[in-house]
Amino acid sequence: MALIMSDVHRFEAARPRLEAIAYRMLGSSAEAEDAVQETFLRWQAADVGRIEVPEAWLTKVLTNYCLNQLTSARARRETYVGQWLPEPLLAGDPMLGPADTAEQRESVSYAVLVLLERLTPNERAVYVLREAFGYAHAEIAEILDIGTAASQQIFHRAKKHLADGRARTEIDEAAARRIVEEFLAAATSGRTEPLIELLTRDAAAIGDGGGKVPARARAFEGAVAVATFLRGLFKPSDAKRALVGGSPSFYAGTANGGPAIVAVVDGRVIGITCLEVTPDGIVAVRSQVNPDKLDRATERWAAGGHGEAPLFAF
Repeated sequence: MALIMSDVHRFEAARPRLEAIAYRMLGSSAEAEDAVQETFLRWQAADVGRIEVPEAWLTKVLTNYCLNQLTSARARRETYVGQWLPEPLLAGDPMLGPADTAEQRESVSYAVLVLLERLTPNERAVYVLREAFGYAHAEIAEILDIGTAASQQIFHRAKKHLADGRARTEIDEAAARRIVEEFLAAATSGRTEPLIELLTRDAAAIGDGGGKVPARARAFEGAVAVATFLRGLFKPSDAKRALVGGSPSFYAGTANGGPAIVAVVDGRVIGITCLEVTPDGIVAVRSQVNPDKLDRATERWAAGGHGEAPLFAF
């Protein structure tokens, strides 16, 4: 049955929420967009007039599509070259979704997106729908075809898996910039001591190059090892310029609500390094350099104008 214009408008009104759910579920903007497009095709084929609660119907279709994708993703990750990390999104990206509460902001933080990889598909779905979008357990039960009590149990289990014992620090944009400025100053000083002072003793650093850009698959662990790695990483060289196709400039940014270093060459984002901050210092340095996961960030960066000077350039 062909959709009338009001039905198309109804779907488009729901699109931002659907994209935000799918991104949290899948950790990829491209996969989230595909999930929403598949949901639209099913909406287009449905007898819309018989759908009593369109929002619930759309959420159910989208969520179950994402569940199927997560199941197959486990097999794909086994053949992924190097370490798989989620795609970071820069500040202001509508796919980040609601950020009115601490729970909503936490649910899309880069640290939590990494931790979500520990969960089963059902645990991930229940956590996202409950924590980020405030769905009642009865509604989640209907979406996933499970009981209300089962939804509650799955949610508590997911929260337990996500609890790693660390108290994370909520950071506003100004504080994020200060953290990045201090971090870059230390990383480009040529010495490890300033970096060690910023890191926790058990700090770790890891990157995702997807087999397309060199990135260490196994994490550097411990403040000294991480500081030594970072000191070398931010040391300019002709080889590094050749590798990235020019002279990179490094800017202070915010990705998924946390401090991030954005590396740019000729207007193209070539890397986003997300810093996970706790009251004790920086506990994780995660770098996304897989070009397949930076296209949306490049579009967002270009749309933002960014007339300010970089903090550092090779």
